[in-house]
Amino acid sequence: MIKQHRQTFFLLSFTMIFIGYLMVWLPGPSAGLQFLGIEMGEWTKFFGLGVKRNWFYLPPLTLAFMMLFFTAGWENGRFKTWLFRGVAVAISLLAFPALEDLTGPSQSEYLSRVVGIGLVVVVAGLLLLFGGQKRPWLPTVGWGLMAAAGLVGLILPTLIYGEVRPYASELIGVTLGYGPGFWLNLLGHAAVVGLAGTQLAKK
Repeated sequence: MIKQHRQTFFLLSFTMIFIGYLMVWLPGPSAGLQFLGIEMGEWTKFFGLGVKRNWFYLPPLTLAFMMLFFTAGWENGRFKTWLFRGVAVAISLLAFPALEDLTGPSQSEYLSRVVGIGLVVVVAGLLLLFGGQKRPWLPTVGWGLMAAAGLVGLILPTLIYGEVRPYASELIGVTLGYGPGFWLNLLGHAAVVGLAGTQLAKK
């Protein structure tokens, strides 16, 4: 029963992050000036952020990693395992740059996002080869890596939004706050870090 509740809390946290990324982060005064998490990186393209702009694309990547690490002790032969890992890889593709950006003069700015997606695929492949219940130490490693990915998804998008918000407020002429998507991302990642840390403390 406890294990089932734990899984439910993790799944709720993952859902918060995913939904939050598709909700409003920057709550502008009109519909045309309200930007979703998935739109923030593109909208800030000309803000002079450089590669730091890619921090807005971290939530789908950190979520994908956390979902994969969550399955570290699952049997590879089950349909549930394949489905969950497949969904994780699919979510990471939300960070994939537009093809014109990849072939344009600033393609180096987008390389880290492609590398991130590639690492998600690599982790999924490694779990396929070496995952399962025959390695009792693997879930512990998974909890640690999940907590690390959660901290990245918690801290860096929060920092870059805090950097962008005052500039956007000045540009639009209205003091902007924090949209529901921002809070869901923050709370979802914080919950995963807490849950994973609790599991590590039990070892």
